[in-house]
Amino acid sequence: MAKVKFSALIAEMRKKLNGSVFARNRGGAYLRTKVTPVNPQSIAQVGARNLLTQFSQSWRTLTEAERLAWNGVVTQWSTTDVFGDVVNPSGITLYIRLNINITLAGGTVLTSPPSPTGAEALERVIFSAAFTGDVYEVDSDIAAVPANTAAYLEASPMLSPGISNANSKFRYIATLPAGTAFPYDAYADFAAKYGTLVAGQKAFVRMKFINMSTGEVSQSLVQSAIVGA
Repeated sequence: MAKVKFSALIAEMRKKLNGSVFARNRGGAYLRTKVTPVNPQSIAQVGARNLLTQFSQSWRTLTEAERLAWNGVVTQWSTTDVFGDVVNPSGITLYIRLNINITLAGGTVLTSPPSPTGAEALERVIFSAAFTGDVYEVDSDIAAVPANTAAYLEASPMLSPGISNANSKFRYIATLPAGTAFPYDAYADFAAKYGTLVAGQKAFVRMKFINMSTGEVSQSLVQSAIVGA
């Protein structure tokens, strides 16, 4: 659904309206025709939808007191929308979002709302890959994944070295529990998803930290490397 922000006249418009999409880039506001992408029903997509369905259904199994508790804390979890306005999630949205994150991290599902404490900051990701020796190494500027935290690791397939953005290509490959030491050898995780590395091609990794108690996430950091021979 398109979002419209009014002043004396329309000041700004975002998202979809019928067959059009309103957006903004560095050149200013623009309008484009809505394109419906092909739905390949990948394992990752099906898994994400299953989690959404699972927690949408489990919301109904909570007690009335539990649902009221989730609805009562939404102002603590406010975010800022595309116009810079503060927006509160609904109780069910908050419940689903945090529990999906915790499930992805391998944690215990929440029935009562947590207080926001933040996720451990992820400051740097270092990445190297080479065909010889099956090198696919993910490193950071800390010694290990922090306590009460999981690192969620995604990777792209082998891509042309001219590619600079792999946002639509990332797929989950591993969850690193608290205490996992860096550098982490992710070759087996990558190979299980995509197969053999290809020298001269480009590989991308993306990592974020997830708070195991609250479901909060850090910023996601991306790194790439040309696979060495």
